Amino acid sequence: MGHYTDAPEDNLLGLTTHHAINEAEASGIARAETLLTELDYPLEISVSFIRTLHRTTFGHLYDWAGQWRTSTPNVGAYLPPPPAKIPQLMYEFEDELRFRMAHTQAAAPAEVARVLAYAHHRLVFIHPFTNGNGRTARLLTNALAYHFGYAEVILYQREAGDSRKKYLQAIQRGDANGLDELAQLIFGLLSPLA
Repeated sequence: MGHYTDAPEDNLLGLTTHHAINEAEASGIARAETLLTELDYPLEISVSFIRTLHRTTFGHLYDWAGQWRTSTPNVGAYLPPPPAKIPQLMYEFEDELRFRMAHTQAAAPAEVARVLAYAHHRLVFIHPFTNGNGRTARLLTNALAYHFGYAEVILYQREAGDSRKKYLQAIQRGDANGLDELAQLIFGLLSPLA
């Protein structure tokens, strides 16, 4: 799943370079990360929460923030579900995620890693938003980690070695072979909240 940024003319701030857009998106991510640290946990995850998370991250920059996408983009070799299916898929995702959360022991990091892997992969798979799906999935993963009493999960560092490649492989393998590789990756990154 590749990262792409919208064309400069598509933003609300009139930014004209990809660098400026990336900076504005980074400030939105920082705002969302702050929001996650200020929430009351345990958290009740919902479709509304996920949309709010996306809107908090990207609403200052894009008028479509928090709204379902209306077209089907090519995301590398992956073709996400058609837009008409997004609401149903998201509410099914909410139900399944709540079920898994309710049946997961916070003191069992391998169980927690499986729930985080499921949530992260499923949100990226549904690809509900025009852009920012991977970033929103990473924020949701952190919200779930906090929910279970763990610190944020940094799935990869763009500047650091091959961690992003391993992450992308785990996502792609999850499409075909299940979530074991992504769960293992997350498990290795889990640490108790200080």
